[in-house]
Amino acid sequence: MNISHGDILKNLSIASLNEMQEEMILAFSMKDDILLLSPTGSGKTLGFLLPLLNTLDASLKKVQVLILVPSRELALQIETVFKSMKTPFKVNCCYGGHDFKVERNNLQTPPAVIVGTPGRIADHIDKNTFDTDGIHTIVFDEFDKSLEFGFSNEMEYIVKQLRSVKRKVLTSATQAIEIPSFVKAKNIAQLNFLGETNKPDQLTVMIVISDDVDKLKVLLKLISFLDTSPTIIFCNHREVVERISGHLTQNNIENDCFHGKLDQADREKVLAKFRNGSTNILITTDLASRGLDINEVKNIIHYQKPLSEEIFIHRNGRTARMHSTGDAYMILTQKEERPDYLPEDIEILELPETTSLPKKPQWATLTFSKGKKDNINKMDIVGFLSKVGKLNKDELGLIEVKDFLVYAAVKQDKVKSVLSLTKDQKIKNRAVKISVED
Repeated sequence: MNISHGDILKNLSIASLNEMQEEMILAFSMKDDILLLSPTGSGKTLGFLLPLLNTLDASLKKVQVLILVPSRELALQIETVFKSMKTPFKVNCCYGGHDFKVERNNLQTPPAVIVGTPGRIADHIDKNTFDTDGIHTIVFDEFDKSLEFGFSNEMEYIVKQLRSVKRKVLTSATQAIEIPSFVKAKNIAQLNFLGETNKPDQLTVMIVISDDVDKLKVLLKLISFLDTSPTIIFCNHREVVERISGHLTQNNIENDCFHGKLDQADREKVLAKFRNGSTNILITTDLASRGLDINEVKNIIHYQKPLSEEIFIHRNGRTARMHSTGDAYMILTQKEERPDYLPEDIEILELPETTSLPKKPQWATLTFSKGKKDNINKMDIVGFLSKVGKLNKDELGLIEVKDFLVYAAVKQDKVKSVLSLTKDQKIKNRAVKISVED
């Protein structure tokens, strides 16, 4: 089926393709397997989705493309991008922590594309919830991360079950990688765009010196200095993430945590709040350094020194993306050795002695207890909050519609009135519980 890329770009509000995306379309016209090396934020999801569309057969009511990803967040992100392209093809998302029965029911009408984590996809294949004989392409998105997360056995099992695969596409944001033998990739066409990562004039890196072994005091000053700019604080361990969060909360600074021990619902809520500006500070492990749909991050703070230069690069990749600018700060104690990959003439930021605490976020997040599965869409929420909640256009922010709930950003000073006006009101004749997220 020949789908116009121009129409899709209009749906996505994108003026034109970048070089990497154009090269991927060209590579798909060949018969080779493909290895795409591309930095975070370069548009690689669209890079492999666009050429995949013209490999799909609308008359074939079977799964035709399988996309394996290392995390549920990346799976959801790819699903969202695919749906926003507004093609006639169905896509389904499968991942651990999601109700298996719901996924199995969704697969009764086979999608053209399945996006999922290796463990959950292996479970579906093992239980024969969908036919695999129509799958002609498998995409291993950020496959190096999947290997790092220990999904080798699951991916090997999946590959062995897929008898009709004609092409494999692998993507990575890392240069030094080895493709496992079980992938059985042949005649690999390599597209390397890792040199296109954030340029020196886009990213400014600075050091902040802590006089104390405990860096919490200087972190508080740095956050206050940065004020309300969206900031991600990276740590090496979950316990440190939670300790910092508790300290900031005690000092009346809004923040959220993100790490692997959070359940799926909490992880989605945290990311929604950070995306819509209800939270400007996200404290996380390196789980958030890749594969998350987060835009407009101004600052990166390395609270704990990255364990390698590669991790340092991936963390910084959350800012200064595409044509934006950003700043990265590494907090070091007086006794900590400076990493070799930092330039000798790197600036040391001198923080003012006294700073005011950052302003509270202007936005708050309302959660609606109904979602896509209840036939609720974005325009339903916009209409409801405008007409019933009496909100003006500039008082309503980002709205994210999930399967069973909706996150909507509203101006902080309008929360009480909206909750009062919408109490016991229905959306599409459905009773909906609305709450505000702390």
